[in-house]
Amino acid sequence: MSLTELGEVLEKLPKPKHPNLLVGINTADDAGVFRLSDEIALIQTVDFFTPIVDDPYTYGQISAANSLSDVYAMGGTPLTCLNVIGFPTKFFPPSVMLDILRGGMDKVEEAGAVLVGGHTITDDELKYGLAVTGTVHPERIIRNDGARPSDDLILTKPIGTGIISTALKQNKAKPEHIDMIVSYMAQLNKIPAECMQEVGVHAATDVTGFGLLGHGYELAVASGVHLEIYASKVPFFEEAFDYFEQACVPGGTSNNQYYMQSRASYDPSLRDAQITLLNDAQTSGGLLIAVAPEKSRKLLNLLHERGIKAARIIGKVIPPEGPHTIRVLP
Repeated sequence: MSLTELGEVLEKLPKPKHPNLLVGINTADDAGVFRLSDEIALIQTVDFFTPIVDDPYTYGQISAANSLSDVYAMGGTPLTCLNVIGFPTKFFPPSVMLDILRGGMDKVEEAGAVLVGGHTITDDELKYGLAVTGTVHPERIIRNDGARPSDDLILTKPIGTGIISTALKQNKAKPEHIDMIVSYMAQLNKIPAECMQEVGVHAATDVTGFGLLGHGYELAVASGVHLEIYASKVPFFEEAFDYFEQACVPGGTSNNQYYMQSRASYDPSLRDAQITLLNDAQTSGGLLIAVAPEKSRKLLNLLHERGIKAARIIGKVIPPEGPHTIRVLP
């Protein structure tokens, strides 16, 4: 579902109210948070999608990592998980389901969480993901509405998985390029979450189906700020530019770009490929983090030291000015 369609639905729903509901649907955050006590709050989320790779085990890993990411984006620790699977029994044998669930279980165990069950239905199209419950201290929740002017913006994974995975569907992608994006999509956002809590940040969100600019827009609106993104600083999968030239652009990316056309401004020197990639629909992407400038270098160094080598400072938070929420510069 596009940002436009989702917005039309959510704006018509009444906003849930409860004294212990700390994060609901009001700010389009990554997960809901409910306070159990002065020391513990529950984080709850669910996510699932259709396959973007051919191997069922790898698909299970990627989808599970994507589902767990919402808890990490809130600065939390995954606790329990439930499988959610729609399975077309007329097309696939049970062994395919087994491999998907094995892939998901391995990621759940890597996260230190526990798989406690799930729900399966017969469906015409294969779908898999997790419902995840995590925990966080009520005073240490990392929301998407706390970004402040002068904050630096850090992105922890490269952009371009949507275009490269579409190239796979069109039988144009080279195997080594698929292996490359799989290594990132299956990577948990556990380390960035731990680093955020260690350093202290103002806001964060994970970058998935609405693209870097779409999720950045949600963060900006929730925080009442605008963003500057420097295209030359964004870590792109360089191979995605070649596949863009081969018309490997997913529908979700095109929808994102359409939605952002009145919400973002682009420097005239930017190439069409750069603009499209900034809106590319990601799967199990990295975290977009707003952090005070005096802490950004410490956070970046910590991420690099702990293996998140792709992390970059890609922009700044600025006061609201002008008609466009996001300004993309060279």
